[in-house]
Amino acid sequence: MLFLYTVLVVCCAVLLIAGVIEQRRHFTNLEHIPSRVLVNGIRGKSSITRLCAGALRGGDLTTVAKTTGTAARFIHPDATEEPVYRKFGIANVVEQIGIVRRAAAYNPDALVIECMAVMPALQEINQSKLIRSTIGVLCNVREDHLAEMGPTLDDVARSLSRSMPENGICVTAEKDRFAILKEEADARNCELIYADPETVTDDELRGFSWFTFKENVAIALKVAELLGVGREVALQGMYDAPPDPGVLSVERYVTEEGKKLRFANVFAANDPESTLMNINQLLDLGAIHRPLNVVINCRPDRVERNGQMGEIIPDLQPDKVFVIGHPAKSAIDAIPADWRSRAVDLGGDRRDPEEFMGQLLGQLGADSSLVAIGNIHGQGEVLLEHLAELPADESEDSAQAAAAPAGATPAETTGSHHLYEPHIDPYQHYPEAYETRYTHTGSLQVVPAPQVPAQHYPAYDGHAAQDPYAAQDPYAAQGAYQDQASYAPQDPYAAQQESAYGAQAPYDAYAHQHQQHQQHQNQHQAPPQPPAPRGLFEPRVPPAPPAADETQQWHSPGEQR
Repeated sequence: MLFLYTVLVVCCAVLLIAGVIEQRRHFTNLEHIPSRVLVNGIRGKSSITRLCAGALRGGDLTTVAKTTGTAARFIHPDATEEPVYRKFGIANVVEQIGIVRRAAAYNPDALVIECMAVMPALQEINQSKLIRSTIGVLCNVREDHLAEMGPTLDDVARSLSRSMPENGICVTAEKDRFAILKEEADARNCELIYADPETVTDDELRGFSWFTFKENVAIALKVAELLGVGREVALQGMYDAPPDPGVLSVERYVTEEGKKLRFANVFAANDPESTLMNINQLLDLGAIHRPLNVVINCRPDRVERNGQMGEIIPDLQPDKVFVIGHPAKSAIDAIPADWRSRAVDLGGDRRDPEEFMGQLLGQLGADSSLVAIGNIHGQGEVLLEHLAELPADESEDSAQAAAAPAGATPAETTGSHHLYEPHIDPYQHYPEAYETRYTHTGSLQVVPAPQVPAQHYPAYDGHAAQDPYAAQDPYAAQGAYQDQASYAPQDPYAAQQESAYGAQAPYDAYAHQHQQHQQHQNQHQAPPQPPAPRGLFEPRVPPAPPAADETQQWHSPGEQR
């Protein structure tokens, strides 16, 4: 018995020593990364992570990033990326140790990493032990993961606050529960900064070739400002950043029976509020139309979310509701009784994909829209794979080409069908339905921004060895933003020559980058100009000024100039 106790004590001592050594190595790796940005929240974390990384790359900062959302990706300093390997396909917060080790090998200026913890205790460990962020991001508080962080939204806000850095800075775009976040930040001696979405103009938003939101862009711009990156170069870097695989997108297909189908992938917005907001935006902007059909993908480990998707069916008013995945009953039972007759049960954990896809497409109308909600994993991924095999609908492009003036180039007459590019300009002059919903009193109440004391936030420079928090005014050379009465519609989604994903020249030596960064900070910052429409990865070239006698005539959305 004494021998067994001796073996047990020796093994525990070895494990303790090994753990101490691993922790010291991890903390050493963290010290090699001056600025560490931890992105947390309920919705949009992956997109904000990519936007922040792109903004910092635009400022010539060597930046490594890692996302966890739809598809976990490790993003290198040259914007190329690779999937994050997970043994047995199981996500675990311990993988952050390996991510930090890989990032430190680049001697980067900044690491932007998405928080992958859900349990409040793990969120605190992720911050205090694994990342030790210098800048925290808390994008929003939504109705999701209530079983772990709830039951109320106030509880969710307090749980997310556990990722705030002590004695650091936290950036948020959350308005409704800003007071709770401020209380939690003060308890941690953390400076809470509000990123106002209204500071992002529609002209700046037009530069993106995919659907995004002003809140996400405002957060990325604020993070870039704290790290000494100017607004213009930060926007340029965000325009060049590859989008997340789960980004909101709309595709046009033709089925084998010749039916026209507009498909909207809204899997990434998997809480009720975000799902309704995204679908209503697509409807109001004309990206999808009625008759509208909804497909709900169910997962056995997200039964509560399955029910939430079923509860919002009356707000969407679809013609049919297709339920796939397992258990389908969890979503069907949550649909109100008046709408349950429109539900079609195609679920089952062993359902043949060919069978349920044939039934789904067979029950669609001749020209309809299909919206996918819920969670992408499982049969949702099978759905996307089968739809991607359908031929693209070129009929509208052909009609536009026929109506185009003689001599027009193919890029001016053909819509693109890239995976991440919507086929309309989502920021054309807004239709009346959109203005009614989001400007006047409607189903979505416009909440005023929280009253934040006017002050100049100190610029945070990860390179500064002395006084890194010296007060600066990053907008001194830019002037106030001017409101514009209207925005001319454009067609930024003309066909472009598709380039290799992430094909960019590798970064130069670190010393050369650091020298460029210092030169850029000393350079006078000019006010940002509205970016020219472009393809997804096409290099941006400033447009030539129009001739003195040139006039433009604008047409309705979907038509060519």
